[in-house]
Amino acid sequence: MVISQIADGIWRQVESVQDTVSETFFEPVIRLGVTGLARSGKTVFITSLVANLMDRGRMPGLVAAGEGRIEAAFLQPQPNDTIPRFEYETHMAALTTPTPSWPDSTRAVSELRLSLRVRPKGLLSGLQGPRTVHLDIVDYPGEWLLDLGLLDISYDDWCAQTLARIAPRAQAREYLALAAGIDPQAPLEEPIAKELAQAYASYLTQARADGFSDCTPGRFLLPGDLAGSPVLTFAPLPAAQGDARKSLRREMARRFEAYKRQVVKPFFRDHFSRIDRQVVLVDALGAINAGPPAVEDLRAAMSETLGAFRPGRNSFLTGLLGGRRVEKILFAATKADHLHHSQHAQLTAIMEALTREARERARFAGAKTQALAIASLRATTEDTMTYEGTKLDVVRGTLLDTGKQAAFYPGALPQDPAHLLSPAKAGAEKWLDADYQIMRFAPAPLTLRSGDGPPHIRLDRAAEFLIGDRL
Repeated sequence: MVISQIADGIWRQVESVQDTVSETFFEPVIRLGVTGLARSGKTVFITSLVANLMDRGRMPGLVAAGEGRIEAAFLQPQPNDTIPRFEYETHMAALTTPTPSWPDSTRAVSELRLSLRVRPKGLLSGLQGPRTVHLDIVDYPGEWLLDLGLLDISYDDWCAQTLARIAPRAQAREYLALAAGIDPQAPLEEPIAKELAQAYASYLTQARADGFSDCTPGRFLLPGDLAGSPVLTFAPLPAAQGDARKSLRREMARRFEAYKRQVVKPFFRDHFSRIDRQVVLVDALGAINAGPPAVEDLRAAMSETLGAFRPGRNSFLTGLLGGRRVEKILFAATKADHLHHSQHAQLTAIMEALTREARERARFAGAKTQALAIASLRATTEDTMTYEGTKLDVVRGTLLDTGKQAAFYPGALPQDPAHLLSPAKAGAEKWLDADYQIMRFAPAPLTLRSGDGPPHIRLDRAAEFLIGDRL
């Protein structure tokens, strides 16, 4: 067993050296990870990014595209044969039909390779021909990313932190009542363990729907082929001086460790550790609408998440030694099209404040970070209306639930993000002097001119930050 693990580790190092040498001296590869929590728009982001890199008429903020140095962009077979391909064509078709619909959300890891043929600039432009840069996009659920924080804590620590955090939440009442009525030191009975795990999973589902971000373990929400397995049949229970042999709590602790060992670590080893650029998509407007507890929860989740990125600067040597680190991290507040452009600066400032601790850690480690307000696919138009003698900047779009056209004013975001973050951190339950609302808009029918990708907001600036230096 030990020998096989050593051999496997050596082979992974050899593969890493081969990949790094090939990328450095021949065709460079940018591995871009895309993640975000539920309803943050990962699938739409990737679909629109690829479409706009293939037809670059709306990408002036990507310098290489604005200068006309990207001669071609084309999809190729992905390098990893064991990972499902991101279904770009299916998702693009859903957005471009006469009655468009939002594509299905991310439920597992997928990958797509887009190759760009780029002319060099400067002194080398007359000496070298175009070169090929591969962009490998890895899509994975944000709920799985949060699980990486479990690797450094024990079952006892996880239980203490989780039970303290969910104690005041209405969504957790049913689970907490069930757990209070069970003796953790009683002998393990599988029906009871299963009931606890299902109740806790129900809490996580409701908490996520209500705007909370700290929904771990993430596989409880997206179990896939692990549904019903012992590795997903555990839950947080109150601490004891010592767990009895074969007790319910001791078995829960064993399964928690198995979850980290058999589910979380393989994900980190096989997928996440190979990423060198990262996008974290955040539905900040959804959290603001949900209230101060959801905003504070989002801020804490962003801070804790960064530890998983191993931020820093990549070099040829670190790549050879298998020490790949995330060089750039973009924190993007999505759905900027739900606001009039006059409020985009406030949304960006809120995003910067929400992720300040995370970004400071990354910069200290040598990584570059940026916060942006974006819309991967613009679903609204802007207008100004007069209401009770006051002019309001609104957005117009088709409501997802009813199919009717509507003008919408979500409320005025504060100029100072502290007006949101301070009451959230202080434990306020509701906003005292403001009311923020969100609407769910359907995608607008698209009529694309030749050479134009789907309409967006600042997707070109996001691409320039993430990959512009490699083009």
